Amino acid sequence: MRVKLPCFTPNLQMNRLRNFNKSILTLTFCCLPFLNVAGQQMTAFERVGTDDESVQEYFPGEHRARPVLGDYTNSGYMGLFSGGQDLGGSSGWYADPRWGDLGDGTFANPILNGDYSDPDVIRVGNKYYMICSEFHFMGIPVLESEDMVNWTTIGQIFGRIDLPGYSEMNRYGEGSWAPALRYHDGKFWMFVCMPNDGLFMSTATDPAGPWTPLYCVKEVKGWEDPCPLWDEDGQAYIGRSQLGGGPIYIHKMSPDGTRLLDEGQKVYEGPVAEGTKLFKKDGYYYISIPEGGVGSGWQTVMRSQSIYGPYESRRVLEMGVTKVNGPHQGALVDTPEGEWWFYHFQSADPQGRVVHLQPVVWEEGFPVIGEDYDKNGVGEPMKVCKKPSISSNIKPHAPQSSDDFSSDKLAVQWQFNHNPVDANWSLTSRPGWLEIKALKADNVRMALNQFTQKTMGYRGEATICLDYSAMTEGQRAGLECIGGKFCGAGICMQKENETLQPVIYFENEGEVKLIKTIEKVDAPVIYVKLAIDALNNKHQFSYSLDGQNYVDCGDTFQESSRDWKGSRVGIYSYNTKEASGSAWFDSFDYKYDGPGGLVTEE
Repeated sequence: MRVKLPCFTPNLQMNRLRNFNKSILTLTFCCLPFLNVAGQQMTAFERVGTDDESVQEYFPGEHRARPVLGDYTNSGYMGLFSGGQDLGGSSGWYADPRWGDLGDGTFANPILNGDYSDPDVIRVGNKYYMICSEFHFMGIPVLESEDMVNWTTIGQIFGRIDLPGYSEMNRYGEGSWAPALRYHDGKFWMFVCMPNDGLFMSTATDPAGPWTPLYCVKEVKGWEDPCPLWDEDGQAYIGRSQLGGGPIYIHKMSPDGTRLLDEGQKVYEGPVAEGTKLFKKDGYYYISIPEGGVGSGWQTVMRSQSIYGPYESRRVLEMGVTKVNGPHQGALVDTPEGEWWFYHFQSADPQGRVVHLQPVVWEEGFPVIGEDYDKNGVGEPMKVCKKPSISSNIKPHAPQSSDDFSSDKLAVQWQFNHNPVDANWSLTSRPGWLEIKALKADNVRMALNQFTQKTMGYRGEATICLDYSAMTEGQRAGLECIGGKFCGAGICMQKENETLQPVIYFENEGEVKLIKTIEKVDAPVIYVKLAIDALNNKHQFSYSLDGQNYVDCGDTFQESSRDWKGSRVGIYSYNTKEASGSAWFDSFDYKYDGPGGLVTEE
C-alpha cells in the first residue's frame, strides 16, 4: 500500500529557530540535501524531492529497510524515517542519568524510561490511568498512578488481535497505533486505529479489566490516532488523522461508540499532523496534536468555539535548547487541586519512546508547557521538576518486571510478540515454572510465544534459570533481547555422535555461534544473564552453570528501535526441525536503575 502525503503550504506563523549546541549528524541519502539548522529562520513548509521520492512507503512489508522522505521540510527540519526507526534522539546525550521519582519531592525526566510510546493519560477521581501504542505486541497495557509520577501496570486491554497475519509473525510494525483512553458514562473507553485494518473500540468498568473484545467500528485502511469526545448535549464525536501525517478529521459518532454517523469533516492540515486528542474546557473545543515528525517535531494546541472550527493554533512545546528531541504526542491532564500537567514522549534509542512529564499553566486560553529557556515564547522540556501537589505516600517505584512464575496466571507486564499459541505454554503443568513447548521456526525473530517486556532505565540486568531436560533435537531456548536486532542466548540441542547434547549458544539476527557443549552435570539447569547499558548502547549475554560464576556468551551488541518499538527483553523457545520439546523457566529476574531498582552509578 502506497500512501502519498498531501503537499500543503500552511500559512502559519513560525517561531524562530534556535542555535543548537550539538553538531548535526549528517545523513546521506539519494536526492537528500544537507541541511544546516543553526541560526536559520523557519519558513513555510515546502515539497521535497521528486514525486516518487515524496511518496512515503507504508513501512510494514517489503520496503521496511528503504529510506523514505516525508513531504514537508524547511531550512531547519526534515521529516525522515527509515525502517520504522526514529532517526534522532539518544539517551547518551544526557549527562544526568537520573529518572523517575527522586524521593525528595522532585522527579527527573523521563518518568518512565521505557518504550511507552504515544502515551495517553486520564484522571478518574484521585487516580490516573495510562495506555500507549504497542503495535504488534499483545496487548495495550493499562497503568495506574496516584501521584502522576510512579506507575504500576494493572492490566491489558486485549490479549490477541484476531486478524490475518498476527498469528504468523508477519505484522511487525502494525497493530495498535496511538490509542486514546477516556472515561464516560461510568465506563473506560479505548479507541485505536490499526492502519491496515480499521478503527476499533473496547470498554471496561474496571481499568484492570476485563475489557470487552475489540469491536471494529469501521473497517478502513489509512486511518490513525483516533480520540472520542462526548459533548454536553449527548452528541459524540471522534477525531482522527490520516496515515502519513494528516489531515485531521472530525466525525459524528453514535453515543455508544459503535458507529460513525458521517464521512467526517476536515478541520486542520499541517506538517505531519497526527496524534489527535480532543477535549473541552471553558466552553472551547481543543485539539492537541504533535506536528513535524517524531525526531524533530513539536506540540500544537488548537481551540475553537465550534467542533468543526475554525481553530486558533499555537505551538506550545518544542525541543529548543534542550536535548529532548520531538517533545510531543501525549496528554494534558488536570489534578483535583487544579494543577495541569502534560505527558509526552521522547525518541531515545535503544529504549524507544520514553515518557516525560511537564508542568502546565494556562495563559489566554492556551497551555504554557515546561520552561521557555530560549525566551522565544514556546516552552521547552524540563529535566527535574517538583512533583504534582498531590497527597500521596507512594514509595518511588517503576512498573513491575521480575517474575518467579509462582502464580497460575501470567503477570500483567508480560507481552507476547504477535498472537500467542496458548496451548503451547503453561504455568500449571509444573507449578512454579513456566513451560514453553517449542513450535517450529527458523530463528528467534520468527519464534511464536515470545514472552517480552520493555527494557527500562539506562543500566540493568535480566537473568533467567532454564531447565533444558525436556528439550529435543533442533530446539533452542533462552533469554532474548529484541529491537533493531533479534538476539538470544541459551541452549540449543544437537546430535553429536548420535548423542543428544545441550550446547550453549548465541544468536544474532539468525546467525548462530556455538559456545560450549555441556558435559554431564548433576542438574540440567543453566543461568543466562543479559547486561544492558543503554547509555553506551552496549549489551552482553553471559552464562553460568552454578548461578554464581558467569562467562561471556557471544559478542557484545547494540540495540535500536525497529518497527516503531524500542528494545525489549524476554524468553523464548522454538525448534528448527519440528514442533517438539519443552523448555522450563524457573524465574525471570530483571533489575534496572532508577526508582526502586539498582543504584545508578555516578
